Amino acid sequence: MRAAIADAPNATLRVTEVPEPDVPAHGAIVRVRASGVCRSDWHAWVGHDPSVVFPHVHGHEFAGEVVAVGSEVRAFQGGERVTAPFCCGCGRCGACADGQQQLCEREYQPGFDGWGSFAEMVMVPWADVNLARLPDALDYDVAASLGCRFMTAFRGLVDQAQVRAGERVLVIGCGGVGLSSVMIAAALGAHVIAVDVDDGKLALAGRFGASVLVDARSEDPVERARAAGDGGVDVAVDALGSALTCAQGIRSLRRRGRHLQLGLLLGRDADPPLPMQDVIRRELRLIGSHGMPARGYPALFRFVLDRGLPLGSLVGARVDLAGAGDALASMAAFAPVGVTIVRP
Repeated sequence: MRAAIADAPNATLRVTEVPEPDVPAHGAIVRVRASGVCRSDWHAWVGHDPSVVFPHVHGHEFAGEVVAVGSEVRAFQGGERVTAPFCCGCGRCGACADGQQQLCEREYQPGFDGWGSFAEMVMVPWADVNLARLPDALDYDVAASLGCRFMTAFRGLVDQAQVRAGERVLVIGCGGVGLSSVMIAAALGAHVIAVDVDDGKLALAGRFGASVLVDARSEDPVERARAAGDGGVDVAVDALGSALTCAQGIRSLRRRGRHLQLGLLLGRDADPPLPMQDVIRRELRLIGSHGMPARGYPALFRFVLDRGLPLGSLVGARVDLAGAGDALASMAAFAPVGVTIVRP
């Protein structure tokens, strides 16, 4: 099969023939029809993730068809239209037994722990636990765009931060995670303040339901959030992932507000200083969210389809495998507007 492979950190991706993945007894092989390009892939590509061994095939947001299953798989036979979370659980450990497969003690991440979806095929382990059937109404590009960004935002806002109608929600960073957060929070009935430094991304945030747009090049997001009333917002979402944006989110909260950290803090931002005095004095809550188990996908699909969310607008450029490298490199500057889709 063909794949876009990186021979070393920061190496230019080259498209070449590689062996098809083996199918373990508990796993499945998915023919990739669409794969999103995510900043998490960029972090892995530049060497921020110690689990990645080069040469490597990146990519973890994908949708396609099951083409082979292992002897222990019971729920799939082949031909099903599917996607899978980036955080695959074994189904047997304590966390999985509690229904929290995204926190599996043996977690496997395609595109990190093994080769990913910038290829014609990808292996999904423990397929009965981790594959999610796609509704007919979702095409492959849109399903891939739900990938880690939309589903992480969905679980973070709905299950973790428990955003309610009428609350004020600040979203810092309008990349894939941020725009997904804006769309979801607005659909929940929240009043959304969106922050970015890119006019195109702010315009999309407005289309997706943000009522206030803040250009951080000329305005202080914390001041704007505190001016919203009651000393700040109910929920702040750091959808970018940096020491600066994390601290801005915390400082933007009203008393007893909730900070939701969705953007990855890696590299030099892996251990940021935080305004913990604010956390103590204002009784703030800091909330993390690590993906979503496959069992949560039906609720996600119902949410987006019942509300008629414009998911197609999340999709930006579409490229083939030869374009995957340039799309990946562009993530260094948070360049893409919308989700770039690779079609192997």
